[in-house]
Amino acid sequence: MFNSIPLLVAIIPSLMFTSVNSMRFSLKSGEPKCISEDIKGNAMTVGNYSVVNPGEEGYPIPDSHKITVRVRSPYGNNFHYGNSVGTGNFAFTTAEGGDYTACFSVPERKPAITVTVDFEWRTGVAEKDWYKLAKKDQIDVMEYELHRLQNTVTFIHDEMFYLRGREEEMQDLNRTTDNKMFTFIFLSIIVCLSVAGLQLWHLKVFFERKKLL
Repeated sequence: MFNSIPLLVAIIPSLMFTSVNSMRFSLKSGEPKCISEDIKGNAMTVGNYSVVNPGEEGYPIPDSHKITVRVRSPYGNNFHYGNSVGTGNFAFTTAEGGDYTACFSVPERKPAITVTVDFEWRTGVAEKDWYKLAKKDQIDVMEYELHRLQNTVTFIHDEMFYLRGREEEMQDLNRTTDNKMFTFIFLSIIVCLSVAGLQLWHLKVFFERKKLL
């Protein structure tokens, strides 16, 4: 129990501060840009993206500034695809853990253009907008806090089991590596001793033939 306290202290700040990835970046035509997010398996993730209108507010985004978006899993499975869009969003539960990648691109044009994109990627606890939920359902503050804390505790619990599983995998890998290294060293010693024995036998035969012994 006490051994888990430092782990909780390390996990809780990461849940609070690294589960939301919000940014604005420039995208040049003909130069795709990919953003990766390390997400554990069976976790909820939500993303929203929109092109900043280069013209006046209220006017539609020109076709030249529309983008293509593709979200892939660590094994190359497509979870979202948007072709020639100005805005979009995606939401899914991850099937496997690892680096999920969102790639943005604009077709190559001459002269080249630069598109500005707002992108927000939320995973884990952060993917639920609890303030909107409270406003929508008119629930009181206490119930809202209880829901939020329950969701946080559940996420921490799942994260601890995930980390424990990764630790067991690393221990198994270390044991396998140690066994392979021991086998390799043992075989190396056998080979060296065999070569040394053959050399001694060859020298003995040589000296006996030369009648030096």
